[in-house]
Order: sequence, then structure tokens, then C-alpha cells
Amino acid sequence: MSIYIQTLLVAIPAFIVLMIIEALAAKSRGMKINRSEDVISSLSSGLTNTIKAGMKFSVAIISYSWLVEHISIYKLEPIWLAVIIAFIVEDFAGYWMHRLNHRVNVLWNRHVIHHSSEEFNLACALRQSISTTLTFSAIFMIPAALLGIPPIIFAILGPIHLYMQFWYHTQLIDKMGVLEYILVTPSHHRVHHAINPEYIDRNYSQILIIWDKMFGTFQPELKEVQPVYGTLKPVQTWNPIIINYKHMWQLAKDCWRTRSFFDKVRVWFMPTGWRPEDVKKKYPVELILNPEDQIKYTRDSSRLLLGWSWAQLIITNIFLFHMLIMIPSQSTLMSYLYALFIMVNIFSYTSALDHSRYMILIEIVKIGLAGYLISTNGVSWFGFDGFILQLVMAYLALSLFLTYYFYRTEPIATIQT
Repeated sequence: MSIYIQTLLVAIPAFIVLMIIEALAAKSRGMKINRSEDVISSLSSGLTNTIKAGMKFSVAIISYSWLVEHISIYKLEPIWLAVIIAFIVEDFAGYWMHRLNHRVNVLWNRHVIHHSSEEFNLACALRQSISTTLTFSAIFMIPAALLGIPPIIFAILGPIHLYMQFWYHTQLIDKMGVLEYILVTPSHHRVHHAINPEYIDRNYSQILIIWDKMFGTFQPELKEVQPVYGTLKPVQTWNPIIINYKHMWQLAKDCWRTRSFFDKVRVWFMPTGWRPEDVKKKYPVELILNPEDQIKYTRDSSRLLLGWSWAQLIITNIFLFHMLIMIPSQSTLMSYLYALFIMVNIFSYTSALDHSRYMILIEIVKIGLAGYLISTNGVSWFGFDGFILQLVMAYLALSLFLTYYFYRTEPIATIQT
């Protein structure tokens, strides 16, 4: 089990506690910062990212370990100094990767999930990508490699650096005095998540705000401009798996439809949002031109559907923790199939939240996959038979029944996402 996954097993309960505290504090102040569907979507996105990390489904074009082995010219001592330098390099690399993800069309697909929520709360911090399959951030870590800083330091520092970005996704903390000049604060990050013209594509820093000030991308939060959250092209779905690949699908369609060979190539590498002129005219897409006109995505879901979706989220967490524990003791194929089952489950219940006409089809696929897993494991659920197996089968039956019920009773969306 990777260091990242081990730390997640501790971090996730802490995140949940903080989100509960935030919700209670917001309620006491009369602030509306959470919607059930949005929170479920955010937390489900976090589950998909954890699955991706647990299965190590990514490839580094250039790894930091390779850089240390081939270009190191000095071994920095003592260890405390190496850690400080490593943190600065990690933060510097994070700034530039973040900025590239915002400014390059194809790279935006890796990051759009994080900005897809039209709310701003601690839950949206967990909207993390599963579409980042090729990584190249090591090119920004060459200074650390030249100094021979061991890869193990970054292996430990990486998750810590990521978790330090959780706390500032909140509307409950105002400006923080002198810290505004040093660290990324909630005020800075509200600007970053906003789609207002004054705020768009600003404040890319992750821990130290100095990078934005050095490279001309800093913007303070203005009292007269209330941040509006989301994306200029609304995702219009609660399904985190669809959100992860929706922008890529749009790019692929634009690439196919344009007549210009040059545009077929450059559409991937132009600034985010760029589209070929012939395609833009013939196939317009919905964009928010004035943030004040934003209409937040919603579906008129029954209390039963919302309650079952929360239950599904909890049950999926249980499956996920079990999968992570089982990874060392089972074949790679079975681990991938278990991960696929959880992904399909998330796709199914978030499709129900969308009132998608495909919800029942996806649920049937999930049941079929579960049946295959049970039969392949000797009529057991990854070694559990008896009462545990009965619980799993009872859950599957109830899930299929309720999905069919929602398919028959909830208003099916006329526009599919």
C-alpha cells in the first residue's frame, strides 16, 4: 500500500470531521454553503481519485527518481535543510502545473473536476481528477534533483502538501491579516474558484502565495465583487466520472468536426476554451457570459432518492476501504475488477441523482459485474461468505429495486449530460 493511501486512511476521517464542523458553523450563521447533491458528487469524486491512486493508474513521463539518478551533482545535507528545499520546490512545481492545467486546452481536462462545483466548501476540495494518467511535474523539480534530495522526501511530503490545501476551501473564514501576504488563504482561493471576469485564472499558488505575486497572477478578493463559483461552461451533472472526461470529449468532437487539419492539431494545445471558428459557429456551446446570470444546476429529487444516495456514498466508502485492504493479498486482475465495480457503482447512483435515463442500464451492469466477482471468488465476496456475503447480495438486490423505482418515479432529464 502506497504512502499516499496509508495517509488517506487517516486523513479521510479528519476531513469528514472538519466538513461536519463547517456545516454546523455555516448553519449557525445562516449561511447556505452545502447542497446534498453537490456534496455527494464532491465526496464521490474523492472516492474515484482514491481508487485511481490505490491502483496506481498513472504513468510519469519523467520521474523524479530518474532525475536524481542521472543529473544529481551534490547531496544536500542536513536532512532538515533538504526538507525545506523540497517543500519550496514542491510548491513551485505545484504552481506551474496548476497554471498549465488552467491555460492549456487538453490539460484543463485534468483539472475541470476540481472547479466543477457551483458551491465553495470543504467538500469541493475533494473533487480530484482521475483523468491525470500522464504526469510530468518532475521537470519543475530539477533544482531538487541537482541537489540530490532523496525521492523518499517527496513521497512523504507530497501527500502532506496536498492535504494542506484542504482547509482553505471555505467561505467561513474572512481575510487573515498578515497571513494574506505569506500563505494561500480562503480569501485567495475563493478568487481562484470564481468565474467573475475580475477573478478568472488568478491565484494558482498552493501553499505560498508568493508565486502568484512573483509571476503576475495575483488578485485579492474585492469587497464589491462577490465570487460566483463553477466553470464558464457548466458541467450540468452530478456524475464525477462524466465530469472528468466531458471537456476531453468536447475537444475530440471539435477535432473531428473542424475542416482545418491545422485546427485538428492545435485545438488540443491552444488556451483553454479555444475552439476552431467553423466548429464554434456550427456547434455552439452554452457559456456563462455574465456570472450574475448563473443558474445553478439542480434536479428536483425526492427525499428518498437523496437519502438513498447518502447511503450509497457510505456503502461505497466501505467497499473502497475493503478494496484497499485486500490489494496486497489478491491478484492484480481481481483488484482492478473490484475497483471497476466501485467505479460503476458511483456512476450508477450519481446517474440516478441526475435523473438520467441510463441509470437502470448502469445498475444492471453493476449487478452483472458483482455476480461475476462473487462466482469467481468461490461464491464469496473476496473471501467473505456467510453473513457478509448475504449482506452484499441483499444490498445489490435493494440497489437494483430502488434504482428501478427511481427510474419509474423521478422525472427523467430531457437533456442528457
